[in-house]
Formats: sequence, C-alpha cells, structure tokens
Amino acid sequence: MTKDEIKTILPHREPMLLVEELEQDGEFALGKYRVKGDEWFLQGHFPDAPVVPGVILCEILAQTVGILLRDKLAMGQVPMYTSMKEVRFKAPVKPGDLFQTRCRITRAKHPFYFAEGEGYVGDTLCVKSTFSFAITEG
Repeated sequence: MTKDEIKTILPHREPMLLVEELEQDGEFALGKYRVKGDEWFLQGHFPDAPVVPGVILCEILAQTVGILLRDKLAMGQVPMYTSMKEVRFKAPVKPGDLFQTRCRITRAKHPFYFAEGEGYVGDTLCVKSTFSFAITEG
C-alpha cells in the first residue's frame, strides 16, 4: 500500500503521517518508514547525535495498526490511542535507517481494540509494546 493509499485509511497528514508503506500479511500489519534526517522531531533530539524519539516510534506502531482497524471504522470515525504498556526501547533509530514495524490486534471489545507491535532496523529489535485504541467520532 502506497502513501496515497494509506491516506485513504488513516486520518494523519504530513508531518504526522509517519508510515510510508503498509501491507497486511495475515493477521499482521507491516509498515515502513525511512528516517531522512530532516524531520521536525530530530531538530532538537539531539542536534549533534539525532535519534528518533521513543514516542515517535510508538506513533509509527500505532499508525501501522490503522490498516488492521480500517474495516472497523464507520464514516467519520477514527482510532485513538488509549494506552501503551510494556514499552521497551532496545536500540536507537537514526537518520538513514529503514524502520519496519510488525503489529497485530490481540483482542477486541468494541469500541476498544488491543494490539502488540515491534519495530526493527534490519534484524535489530528497536522497540516493542502492547497498546490499545478506542474507536471514536472524528
């Protein structure tokens, strides 16, 4: 799924649209984001040694789950983060890195959906978390 196709599902727009490619592989959503180095969130984090902030990595995981929630949304509804648990940062993500996500929904009790996800650079695990969403009116 291209960025233009992602925009038909996710409500995010630049500069907060942080997934450039998405695909679904069975129960998993797989996302990709190439860190270019000129992103707004790197400007002060940190000027001499830029690292993608953890909260941005978590946002990329959440946006990846959006593909799995697309069939659950009625017109005008959006998924909103309701929790992040067991977040673990294992390795930094830096300019030039291709950050790849792998997420799945673990259970649902509409309007709440629970998920888990991991983010990698190559074979290196950088972040993992469990999180939840509520489907809300936009």
